[in-house]
Amino acid sequence: MTWIALYFAAGALVGFLAGLLGIGGGMTLVPVLASLFTAQHFAPDHVVHLALGTGMASIVFTSSASVRAHHRLGGVDWSLVRRVGPAMVIGTLLSTALSAWVPQRALALAFSAIVYAGATQILIGRKPSAARTLPGTPALVAIGLVIGVVCGLVSAGGAFLTVPFMLFCGVAMTTAIGTGAALGVPVAVMGTLGYVFSGWNVAGLPPLAVGFVHGPALAGIVAGSVLTAPMGARAAHRLPVGILRRVFACLLYVLATKMLWTYL
Repeated sequence: MTWIALYFAAGALVGFLAGLLGIGGGMTLVPVLASLFTAQHFAPDHVVHLALGTGMASIVFTSSASVRAHHRLGGVDWSLVRRVGPAMVIGTLLSTALSAWVPQRALALAFSAIVYAGATQILIGRKPSAARTLPGTPALVAIGLVIGVVCGLVSAGGAFLTVPFMLFCGVAMTTAIGTGAALGVPVAVMGTLGYVFSGWNVAGLPPLAVGFVHGPALAGIVAGSVLTAPMGARAAHRLPVGILRRVFACLLYVLATKMLWTYL
């Protein structure tokens, strides 16, 4: 019961951040889950894999709750989702399907490097410029494919990359947040399938794990996140997010450093 309570608390925090900033929450959860799984003495060689898979699965529910709230507030550009989403899905499925063959240390290093880069971009993010516009569909597809590969690698819905990109291209902040959350849903679905597939025949995983997705952890996280994601979405449309964005970037720095300290 204690572990479920900790999963619930982590989910509640991530759910609010998901609604507020459009993130799926997988990146934030991975170091937390890795620490909790290590404390429970789960498969030592696959702790990061389990954290990545479970974090990715949680995004399906967290982002869905966030998207519903943002859609009601008019904050989702569905035409952009249709142009970028399929390419992100393909990239995510490719990288997650191969995750079991990537050493745990390499995953930890890649996770930390990408999170550092994403946090820096969020930290220095500038206000939307009316002079910038989104590129054409071919360029958006190529960008979506690359982002999808990164998403699968670090168990993320991609908002830590898509939101700064949309802001750079002049998309309004609230629209970028809502659209980033919407892009994260199909990516998370396919990424979860990839982690289930890659961990299906791995020996020594904990009970109630489906591939690299740990069922009890997922249940606790989802229970907490679906309650708080709508609250975060409403706050994003009512409050200035500049300070909170910087706080979140600092949090990412801390989490990435913790991952490096633990596994390198």
